[in-house]
Amino acid sequence: MDGSSPLALTHYFRDLPDPRRERLCHHDLLDIIVIAICAVICGQHAWTEIAFYGQDHYDWLKTFLRLRNGIPAHDTFRSVFSHLDPAAFQRCFSAWIEALSKATDLKHVAIDGKALRGSLDRAHGNAALHLVSAWATENHLTLGQVAVTDKSNEITAIPRLLEILDVTGAIVTIDAMGCQKEIAARIRDAGADYVLAVKDNQPRLLDDIQQAVADHLDRLGRAGDAQGLETVETGHGRTEVRSYTLVTDLSTVRDRELWPDLHSVCMVVSERTVGGETTSEARYYIGSLQGSVAEYARVIRGHWGIENGCHWVLDVMFREDQSRARAEHGAENLAWLRRMALSLLKNDASCERSTKAKSAKALGDHKFLLQLLSQVYREKEDA
Repeated sequence: MDGSSPLALTHYFRDLPDPRRERLCHHDLLDIIVIAICAVICGQHAWTEIAFYGQDHYDWLKTFLRLRNGIPAHDTFRSVFSHLDPAAFQRCFSAWIEALSKATDLKHVAIDGKALRGSLDRAHGNAALHLVSAWATENHLTLGQVAVTDKSNEITAIPRLLEILDVTGAIVTIDAMGCQKEIAARIRDAGADYVLAVKDNQPRLLDDIQQAVADHLDRLGRAGDAQGLETVETGHGRTEVRSYTLVTDLSTVRDRELWPDLHSVCMVVSERTVGGETTSEARYYIGSLQGSVAEYARVIRGHWGIENGCHWVLDVMFREDQSRARAEHGAENLAWLRRMALSLLKNDASCERSTKAKSAKALGDHKFLLQLLSQVYREKEDA
């Protein structure tokens, strides 16, 4: 397969170490990887489904893959992906990801964790795999992921994730678990701005933010112009009013010097009305971003894109929570394939279809599938 092939993506896997003993390699590693990528894009998410996909599309796959011993069995797919080094596997996608992010201009990166509930293995005493992922909210692109044993380890996983990302010039948002001085410093050192949620895990900081906002609102009652914004959303039988208040006078924040380049704090009050009943919630954020209240509102609201545009789709469309992949690195590597498939489907602009409909189209339309697989290569060549 040469560089002019529609599947030039295979160029990115040429340095991927093969975890198998050479004498036991009945199938080319590249064939196994490409079949799995194609199958997952087309909605096949279990090892047996991936093997069946290969069997059903053998004649087409044979036009560009060696397949010297036919289609691998599902146990072969399971074994290979269980032993592949996840870090090395992600590195093979790095140029691919870089091409997509540059083509669509990286602006906002949301970092959040997600448990793969189906990976829980009580019989062997193994907890469910917990993945911390970085999602480019406007690019609809997973930039990287790090696996941990439970949610509490997100604090150690986030710095590791930042090490493998290029977030220069972007705004990084993280929920309260990642509101740590060291993480804020890592983000600033990487040339990005941070907007971090603050909850009870930082009680001293939360008290100071609440006081700063109260003082700000008190002053506005007497004089001054507001750093405020209100948005209203209506739909699905509910109305939600969000009020944003941005404060740049941080004199009451006692530890402000310990947070690198801290510039603003923001309060968001959400009032949701459903069936005539109204509930209210206040949330607080700190940020190095030197932006307007509208900019803070955009990234705070946009942070939930990782839940709605990524995690929710992975569970509903890719059935991630039902995946029973468990052995060694199998669950982590299969999760990465799902995220890459989602990124490719969401970034395709050739047809106005939902992500699920594009996946179904790829299953029955080989030309469209090749188009999905080659889109990043073309972007790179055009750059």
